[in-house]
Amino acid sequence: MLIALFAALFLSGTPADAAPAGAPLKLVAFGDSLSAGYRLPASAAFPSVLERALQARGRNVTVANAGVSGDTSTGGLDRLDWSVPDGIDGVVLELGANDMLRGTDPAVTRKALDTIITRLKARGIPVLLAGMNASRNLGPDYVARFDAIYPDLARTHDLVLYPFFLKGIVGDRAFNLEDGLHPNSKGVEAIVSGILPTVETFLDRIQAGRR
Repeated sequence: MLIALFAALFLSGTPADAAPAGAPLKLVAFGDSLSAGYRLPASAAFPSVLERALQARGRNVTVANAGVSGDTSTGGLDRLDWSVPDGIDGVVLELGANDMLRGTDPAVTRKALDTIITRLKARGIPVLLAGMNASRNLGPDYVARFDAIYPDLARTHDLVLYPFFLKGIVGDRAFNLEDGLHPNSKGVEAIVSGILPTVETFLDRIQAGRR
């Protein structure tokens, strides 16, 4: 059903480099439960809130939800091709939180994210990398190795980087569900408010690349 939905939304359109004037830019939020909107209505999930915020700023953009709760970076790599079909103008890549919570070797996370980025770039699809920080109780060595993944990949691949997807809401009960891990609707609004300028920079780069 999800594959059919993506096909209906995107495969019927023209490729990005042949998009007619006035056609919306098509973004995909490709991530885990933080993108999917765990325990939230679809209208309150990150992609929907981001889409509305961008449109309110005059941006002709759609943002599809390709978040899967519980997904790891390796899981994202496994489903990359059908989650991000051809005809997409850009991807907001938000993966790694579940790797960290499971104590996955940061080298595994780095390799999976690097492969995702490399494969998207090979298809001509730009990437905005949304970073994640490791929980400090995992120890200084793990924290240093994990936290370095995102800025390192952004430098290597010349990506637009939003350093920490959960900036401003971690540990604040006003912005999180009872589990303390997932944002509530206010938390999603706060995430979007924080990342919005970076997404607009990303959109400007996409549009500049079309000229």
